[in-house]
Amino acid sequence: MKIAFLTAGGIAPCLSSSIGYLIERYNQIAPNAELMGYLNGYQGLLTGNSVLIPEKVKVEHNILHDFGGSPIGNSRVKLTNIEDCVKRGYVDEGSDPLQVAADQLVSDGVNILHTIGGDDTNTMAAQLSFYLKKNGYDLIVVGLPKTVDNDVFPVAQTLGAWTAAEQSAIFFENIVNENTTSRRQLIIHEVMGRHCGWLTAKSALDYRAQMKRRSFLPEILITKDRWDIDAIFIPEEDFDFKKEARRLKSLMNQKDCVNIFLSEGAGQDSIIREIESNGQKVPRDAFGHVRLDEINPGKWFAKQFAKALNAEKTLVQKSGYFARSSKANTKDLELIRKSAFFAADKAIEGMSGLSGLDEDKDQSLRLIEFERIKGGKPFNISEEWYKNMLIEIGQE
Repeated sequence: MKIAFLTAGGIAPCLSSSIGYLIERYNQIAPNAELMGYLNGYQGLLTGNSVLIPEKVKVEHNILHDFGGSPIGNSRVKLTNIEDCVKRGYVDEGSDPLQVAADQLVSDGVNILHTIGGDDTNTMAAQLSFYLKKNGYDLIVVGLPKTVDNDVFPVAQTLGAWTAAEQSAIFFENIVNENTTSRRQLIIHEVMGRHCGWLTAKSALDYRAQMKRRSFLPEILITKDRWDIDAIFIPEEDFDFKKEARRLKSLMNQKDCVNIFLSEGAGQDSIIREIESNGQKVPRDAFGHVRLDEINPGKWFAKQFAKALNAEKTLVQKSGYFARSSKANTKDLELIRKSAFFAADKAIEGMSGLSGLDEDKDQSLRLIEFERIKGGKPFNISEEWYKNMLIEIGQE
């Protein structure tokens, strides 16, 4: 039996550990299986670039839990975007990437393929699974849900998201100290989240929980209000800019600084309209997603608020790469272990799907049908912890 692993999309604090736990489980239930990894995601599958997992790695799989990133590399490749695959040299003109991928799996003698990624990765896994079944290929595909945004339908909690929120909070614990370097300072903490504000909200919650455990010295500048968050902006909620500007300016006048947590997707539509109205082209990736790192939402918001708040210094800091590159924390490790073990067990039973907590089935761990997987799940802004946090910071 040959079992292949593939990680794709952006990295998250779960990829290395997912591979580690899959190896551990297969050591137990299929010790004689040959394990391999396709390098750099679907790119490696299309080009036949792979590596065998040697015995040393099988024995020392626990080392993988001490690292972030992916031990077999990532890339963003859409198998159904034929034009892009041809342009990037992954397939020849006139080829169907799905067929190329399927033929490569057959050529390599793969019986089970594990895809570890977000909605894009697993929707591609679904397309591949459907293609294999339709064309008579006898191969099992089992995915694991990775994304720091926690925005995959119908997955209740994606792997790596808890860690990313914790790390974003740690990032801001240092950045917030910059408020001592200038008067009337505006600090914007830009957090990952294209369409979903969960990571921004959970990062803010984790940061404030840690802040509340600290001691302060109000006799000098070390006051709790200077270290607290003053606003949280996420894609799911519109806000009245003028009203918020007045509120934040009042806070700036009181405590000489303002701290904002901003989801990178907040206000995206307004920014895109401004770019297009200037006759410029909005940069997008192979999946059609706007390249947020190029349009720079944090800078756009900073410009608007700096003027309205009469800020003397403005600092925009992005925690995305810092947070998503971390190794998994204890809470995530437990979920990753359960999900990976379940994925391996179901694969051996000959079942395809996504191993995840199904929010439509009482959040039970099950093999979710691939046709139900899609991205863009919004954060539920009616969550009590989120509403209470907004009340505490005076935003509601």
